[in-house]
Amino acid sequence: MRTWCLAMPSWKYSITDLDPDRTAIASGRDLRISFKHAREICNTIKGMMLEDAKKFLKEVIEMKRPVPFRRFHRKVGHRRGLKGWPAGRYPVKAAKKILEVLENVTNNAMYKGLDPEKCKIIHACAHKGPVIRKYIPRAFGRSTPYFQQLTHVEIAVEEVE
Repeated sequence: MRTWCLAMPSWKYSITDLDPDRTAIASGRDLRISFKHAREICNTIKGMMLEDAKKFLKEVIEMKRPVPFRRFHRKVGHRRGLKGWPAGRYPVKAAKKILEVLENVTNNAMYKGLDPEKCKIIHACAHKGPVIRKYIPRAFGRSTPYFQQLTHVEIAVEEVE
């Protein structure tokens, strides 16, 4: 007789060579945000200090600073305040969710004894997750797909001197 074990899933990270004494990681899984927006935000905050990234995302939520769209920039309008790259948007929903992941990585860093003021984002990426498949009924017995792509976000910080 076979017994099934229903355990919590163990998530793996795409970055592996981290020093456990100087780094902290956090992830948001199955977020209902746009993958394209999450990818552009992660690309922008990579390399920033942790407090600067939080400040940047709060300004995006308040629609004061745009996020430069570098890969997914077709039919994206130009925004004032972007240095070196004109195309940008204000992805408020994605910025809120990624700000929550930044708060989690801050708490993880404090739990490990790291100083959040000295932490720098060394890894920030977005991955496509599963697709929620829904259908809208139409006339004459037809239906239209109404799919939603979920997104995984990973952030790793390292304490620098």
